[in-house]
Amino acid sequence: MFLAKTSSALEWKAVAAAVKTLVEEATFDATSEGIAFRAMDPSHVALVDLTMPNSSFQSYECSKPFKFSIRVEDLVKTMNRSDSKDTVTISDRDPDSKEESSDEGIWVIFQNGYRRKFNIHLIESTAASAPLPKLELETKATVTKTILEKILGDVSVVADQVTIEASKEKIKFSGKSDVGKADVALAKNDADVLKLESTADSRATFSIEYVNSILKALGGVADTVDVQYSSKKPLKMTFLLNSQGAILQFFLAPRVSD
Repeated sequence: MFLAKTSSALEWKAVAAAVKTLVEEATFDATSEGIAFRAMDPSHVALVDLTMPNSSFQSYECSKPFKFSIRVEDLVKTMNRSDSKDTVTISDRDPDSKEESSDEGIWVIFQNGYRRKFNIHLIESTAASAPLPKLELETKATVTKTILEKILGDVSVVADQVTIEASKEKIKFSGKSDVGKADVALAKNDADVLKLESTADSRATFSIEYVNSILKALGGVADTVDVQYSSKKPLKMTFLLNSQGAILQFFLAPRVSD
């Protein structure tokens, strides 16, 4: 039997939206330890890695390893029918049936005052598992999600790429094009900077569209963003989906022109 219940719909809404930014089909791996998902976009530019340990659920059961593949659009549409205060239960069995399990698909139940039950049909996915990048990154910063969204909005006025430069005392975001140039700097002691550590001056350029997509997908679930990068290496962004240990990591390759 597989059953995973969360006390809020916010995490699953964020997960569905984040996965949708990269792929059309998703395969989730459930074990007794929790649920995991990892996928790379078709262009091999970005990768999402999701870890939802069993401790991050209100209740969790998984008697044996269980893998399920679904169309992301189906998951998004279903999760969009939930309210933020709904509990969300995902199971391999119909809660109203006496049968142990079902081949009909995944059952999703929303409940908060009244109960709604959905069944999402499973698919056969041919997507290969993507390896997790092993990176030693020189710059590590934790900033508020709000300030990062504002900065990217500022830079996107003149460019579709953002260059990040960091030292021990500040981190700078800039962009330039035929339109002009934009520069935004955050000092280590700024209110929106919770942490800034840099073992070497780092500089790399990334697509604003990809970063904006993941920030928008996560909505109000995460208040802060852990940003890690090095010169000419991928950007790694880490989001805490809840206080019980659910984590989403986003990796983005640098622009080769940098």
